[in-house]
Amino acid sequence: MRRVSEVYFYHLTRQRVDQALRPLLSKCLANGWRVVIRGREAAEIQQLDDALWQGPAEEFLPHGLAGTAQEADQPVLLALEGHEAPHDCLMCIGGSAVTADEVLSSKRVCILFQDDNGQHMQNARAQWKSLTEAGIAAKYWSQAQGNWALQAEKEASNA
Repeated sequence: MRRVSEVYFYHLTRQRVDQALRPLLSKCLANGWRVVIRGREAAEIQQLDDALWQGPAEEFLPHGLAGTAQEADQPVLLALEGHEAPHDCLMCIGGSAVTADEVLSSKRVCILFQDDNGQHMQNARAQWKSLTEAGIAAKYWSQAQGNWALQAEKEASNA
């Protein structure tokens, strides 16, 4: 198992999830990584799928839905909690959970949460606490001032 150096928390104050995901996914694909985007609600996953298909042609991100015949061929897979799929990077949206073991077996984990959703904010705080208490390094990024800025950082420890 390869230990990931950090889990990244992205506090969305100026963008929707699909907008914030585009540059993150582009970087992952440029690294040759397979990405799983995990959500809690089917409607949310379907909305994200639709938004990614409707983006500008020059920003197209190849992706598909979990449970389809082409699932194994997708560089970006949209899945509900509970669906296991091989990945290099796991991106959790909509308050989706992630465990310390999942972080440790991934090259990167990103947790994206909306400022206007109190439940997602609470979930992100709880995840920060549980993952950092498990010894995992974490960085909290916010776009409240316009551009992404590092707001908090916790180094890895031997928990």
